[in-house]
Amino acid sequence: MPPDSETLARRKTMRRTAMAATIHRRGVAICVVLGLIFAAALVRASAPEQDVPAQLKPAEGRALVAEAHAKGFQVYACKNDGKTYIWTLKGPDAELFDKAGKSVGRHFAGPTWEWSDHSQVTGKMMTSAPSPSADSIPWLLLVATGHSGEGILAQVTNIQRLNTKGGKAPAGGCDAGHEGQDTRVAYTADYFFYGK
Repeated sequence: MPPDSETLARRKTMRRTAMAATIHRRGVAICVVLGLIFAAALVRASAPEQDVPAQLKPAEGRALVAEAHAKGFQVYACKNDGKTYIWTLKGPDAELFDKAGKSVGRHFAGPTWEWSDHSQVTGKMMTSAPSPSADSIPWLLLVATGHSGEGILAQVTNIQRLNTKGGKAPAGGCDAGHEGQDTRVAYTADYFFYGK
């Protein structure tokens, strides 16, 4: 015998209730996931600020105008300083990438940074702090000493080098037999460019 209209109505109501509960659960799950993503983004965005030593922070009133992740080499030359042979920094040779991993420029001796819009800034070290990673080059705060071009780096006043990995000069291997030779040590770092 076919179900009567009251039974059909009850079944319809039960299906609607079940569907509403499912939609509600999914909505809550989506909100939780979005909340976690947002919280993680806030923690990641604020974490570098908390870890930066005070002496490496730019002066008040400076705004972040660009940032890049560098991947490349620190280039050293074997030299005799009159007493001993030592590896002496010639300069960096690195490519700069944005947060999406797109190449946005390069970093080379000077030290100089060149953006893809052909603007450049050259800097001079103001102060440093040891990297938390013992086998890595120090973190730096640099002051801009020169500019060229009219792009994003044209108004930069300070540059931070943070989150360094690698790049330290070799502990040995520089002697009379290697004098004048270069060695390239892989490194990565994050560069933050500040302006007025």
